[in-house]
Amino acid sequence: MPIRAKTAILAALLLAVPAAAAAPPIVPAVPSVEDAPIALLIDLSSGQTLYAREADRRFMPASIAKAMTTYVAFERMAQGRLFPEQVTAMRPETFRLWGRVGSTMYLAENAPVTIDALLHGVTTVSANDAAVVLGEAALGSVSAWVVEMNRAARALGMRDSHFGTPNGWMDEGHTWVTARDLVTLASATIQRHPAYYRHFVGARAFSYNGIAQRNHDPITGVVPGADGIKSGFTNQAGYGFLGSAQRGGRRLAMVVATSPTGRQRNAASRAFMEWGFQAFDSRILFPVGTTLARVKVQNGGLRHLDAVAPRPIRLAMPVGAHPRVSLKVRYDGPLRAPIVEGERVAELAIFFDGRQVSTLPLVAKRSVASATQLQRVFNGIAGWLPWNW
Repeated sequence: MPIRAKTAILAALLLAVPAAAAAPPIVPAVPSVEDAPIALLIDLSSGQTLYAREADRRFMPASIAKAMTTYVAFERMAQGRLFPEQVTAMRPETFRLWGRVGSTMYLAENAPVTIDALLHGVTTVSANDAAVVLGEAALGSVSAWVVEMNRAARALGMRDSHFGTPNGWMDEGHTWVTARDLVTLASATIQRHPAYYRHFVGARAFSYNGIAQRNHDPITGVVPGADGIKSGFTNQAGYGFLGSAQRGGRRLAMVVATSPTGRQRNAASRAFMEWGFQAFDSRILFPVGTTLARVKVQNGGLRHLDAVAPRPIRLAMPVGAHPRVSLKVRYDGPLRAPIVEGERVAELAIFFDGRQVSTLPLVAKRSVASATQLQRVFNGIAGWLPWNW
């Protein structure tokens, strides 16, 4: 048959195929316990927990563990100890263990690959091989990388999490997390490394070695403002997702975990995130840089320091609710110099009708050096004076 005739037939067949039905609208809802036994939604802009169910229950994260590998890589890049353009390769012994095991970016043995490509493989297609090669390239071995993952978790205050692998592969129960700890990790990743987050997280697809794969993130490209973060599945762990979205100046982070099917996890994630945006009104209490307290400084060139909001301080209120809002500043003082501008020096507690709903950091408006000998003398005299100066 002539090529032109074949082309005409193919075009006719394509025209005969009905157009795909539009995706049904997302109905905002808290997921049922059957769809998501573990569910947590936090407004990162206000620090408020919007909904929590089994938020402190330990569970196996499966590939969501790669969110910690991503964070550690971002930390090392920010410190100048890892570089996106750095070239490495999959060792033969690593290929024997991890070549095309589970989710993969199809790394070839001894083929050069950049850290940038590895990280995209981890964040977009959940590549087990990429997570292992990344750890080996950065610290020489998987075991050293896992030690760094756990050190980072402790530094972030993730008290109920432990990592045994860089990729979340089944490891006889040595890897576990909680939903609350995962949101802590998400918040640190986004706030400490916004440029890396935008570059590496939330891509809809990734191509490497001639193979194109799509991201299994259930909300990015579906829920307006969604941009990640990591899905996970094993038979032991079930289906889970750590996600985030930003809309109208607000950023939410959510976890659904131990869902029995991918369909249930995906639907629950979309409805849950949309519920977070639609069921709450968000208001700015104070713009960035607002001085909210004046704290005492010991042994410093200044005796007092302004504590300011490092970002706009917002409140999320249920639609139609009008609670009585009260604020309280707390700090362990007096603070000891030296103090660096932007350093966390206090916290702002926010209460609705007498119930605390969030705690947000306050930072130093300026640096304070240690006092000189002469300043110490004047500070000592000032401490005996009947007025405060």
